[in-house]
Amino acid sequence: MSEETISTTIGHGTWYDMMAQKVIDREKRLGRNMSLIRTEMGLGASGFPHIGSLGDATRSNAVSLALKDLGYSSELIAYCDDKDGLRKVPAGLTDADLEKYLGYPVSDIPDPFGCHESYGKHMSSLLLEALDKCGIQYKYYSANEVYKKGLLLKEIRVLLTNAQKVGQIVKEEVGQETYTEVLPYFAICEKCGHLYTTRAYKFDPKTDKVFYKCVGLEIKGKLIPGCGYEGEMDIKSGNGKLTWKSEFAARWRALDIRFEAYGKDIADSVRINDRISCEVLEFEPPSHAKYEMFLDKGGKKISKSAGNVFTPQVWFQYGSPQSLLLLMLKRFVGTRSINVSDIPSYMNEFDELEDVYFGKKQLNQKEVVRLKGIYQYCWVMKPPEKPSVHVPYNLLAFLVKMAPKECLNDYVAEKLQSYGYLQKNQKIDEGLAKRIEYAQNWSRDFEEIKETAVMLSPEAKKAVAELLQNLPAADDSDTIQNAIFNAAKNNGLKPGELFKTLYTVLMGASQGPRLGPYVLAMGKQNVSKALERALNKQ
Repeated sequence: MSEETISTTIGHGTWYDMMAQKVIDREKRLGRNMSLIRTEMGLGASGFPHIGSLGDATRSNAVSLALKDLGYSSELIAYCDDKDGLRKVPAGLTDADLEKYLGYPVSDIPDPFGCHESYGKHMSSLLLEALDKCGIQYKYYSANEVYKKGLLLKEIRVLLTNAQKVGQIVKEEVGQETYTEVLPYFAICEKCGHLYTTRAYKFDPKTDKVFYKCVGLEIKGKLIPGCGYEGEMDIKSGNGKLTWKSEFAARWRALDIRFEAYGKDIADSVRINDRISCEVLEFEPPSHAKYEMFLDKGGKKISKSAGNVFTPQVWFQYGSPQSLLLLMLKRFVGTRSINVSDIPSYMNEFDELEDVYFGKKQLNQKEVVRLKGIYQYCWVMKPPEKPSVHVPYNLLAFLVKMAPKECLNDYVAEKLQSYGYLQKNQKIDEGLAKRIEYAQNWSRDFEEIKETAVMLSPEAKKAVAELLQNLPAADDSDTIQNAIFNAAKNNGLKPGELFKTLYTVLMGASQGPRLGPYVLAMGKQNVSKALERALNKQ
């Protein structure tokens, strides 16, 4: 690596290292204590956490790791909003189970699955489980406990005392006048237990009491009637919470947060809270980075309430935690569409990243530095000492489909030895055994083949097009094999060239099993669709 590259590279050369340096420079300008620099992620508890829910955590954690690498003490705060009210019955749960609890704090709703102390605990545990699986370290805060213990008490007093100023900021930023008339605080109704149905209209700083009336509220087009109760609540009791349009600011100051990434769907709330933090709480808000949302293949935002939930737990059935972190960390800006069919591609891409890290693949020096950094962040800065055995995902899926169940690993090992992926007599290690498990799950649940992007020559395009025409009539492996030979000869290609192209498109490898049996085992229709997509991408 050149001296110039070394001198201009911050940390590991990634966006996260540059962001960490920006945080450090800003904190120094502000003159704040640098003994501990905290980053934060928001943790929802009102529905099933989806892939996008990991966005806050993985990106803020990477910045925290970068801060440590630059010589500063840092920790990630996982703040769970389990004091939030249930606004909608999530897809996947029956209305009968939860309809009656709309408007109740999720920490007060029984767990419909019966395995946690509350609905909120169940939902938040799913994301925490995913963080643990990815090796992400964090300090956990439950909003329910935070309010009970009074950790936001000072901030709540300031916000309620200056409620008119808070309301004016909200009005100026988003045109909403609600909080010029009511306090930015929801009391839990003492009589009916609802959260969002109450309207707090007065705060007495001498007694710490909020005065409210349970008037009802329309949520997601559904009216939740109030019970009409009018009462008072001591904010020290923990039986209430700040609105989103002020709570972020309160916890930033109370927990001394210096960086938080956020999705663009809450950009208005972040902007409002930034002003409230500065102008009301007199605390400089954390540095921010806004990221785009993940979309499903139909272009809709992946959402826990919209019925298109793609959870981390689903990913872990078919792919490694590191491949999921690669999805999150490879790029910060821009919208991306994602679904389960992309997992094999990310598994293969992570193998390529590992090849760069261990010097098996050469690129320009600056790119090598950056990709090595991404690799290390995918391993949360604890990379392995040696590379794993790399086998293209589609090839493994084929082998487990063909293997006798009683000797699956032996069969796969023998085939991989013959293809050159394992040395003679080399056994399947723990890492490869896990990959085989992923491929087994994939073969059991899906038929789709994810093709590899390849630039086809004009001759190869014609040969693939001819093969597609002849595949439907080919009913046995020998006929398919001959169809490939003929397609090559008829279009000016050596058969070996076309076979290599097909291996690369279908398996991401230059060689593999006989293609005739492969096409039959994976399904002619699936193979045809993969080849058609490869042609359409040219």
